[in-house]
Amino acid sequence: MNIRVIAGLYGGRTIAAPNGHTTHPMSERIRNSLFNIIGDEVKDAVVLDAFAGSGSVGIEAISRGAASATFLDKDPLAGRILEENIKTLHIEEQAITFHGGVGAWTTRTNVRYDIIIADPPYNNMQLSTVEKLFRLLKPNGLMVLSYPGRGEAPTGTNGVVVVDNRSYGTAALAFYRKEDV
Repeated sequence: MNIRVIAGLYGGRTIAAPNGHTTHPMSERIRNSLFNIIGDEVKDAVVLDAFAGSGSVGIEAISRGAASATFLDKDPLAGRILEENIKTLHIEEQAITFHGGVGAWTTRTNVRYDIIIADPPYNNMQLSTVEKLFRLLKPNGLMVLSYPGRGEAPTGTNGVVVVDNRSYGTAALAFYRKEDV
């Protein structure tokens, strides 16, 4: 399966995505909407693409001007495809990859991010793990959670509040902002 990078430096280029049910790439429509909503905030941002799969979201962020993107995913096939996509686009200097579970990784890192995009598997949302990502936001940082349109998203915690929620039929996006302390 191939996915198109929508806009920016790599707009129109295609990247690979795993076939099967272990990952569910964010649709082009939702990805486009997401980046239209966050707009110029992605420019020069340090981005975390949690549950990255093929890396389409983090790659879109780099294409639109993010300084760097960190990609997290534990699926071995997705990891191989992600590495190929990074090499194909020659973005090795802007991309950091970690192959392993998001929950365990959050306890081992002290890096803080301007933007975190979490797109966990819809059949296992891992909301307690998603909530651990909140602590990795910089002050005034933005986190976006993709979740099933029929599901519930966390309400935020510890200075992180929901600032927007958008529904796209079978999928939805929740936007969180870490209060500037």
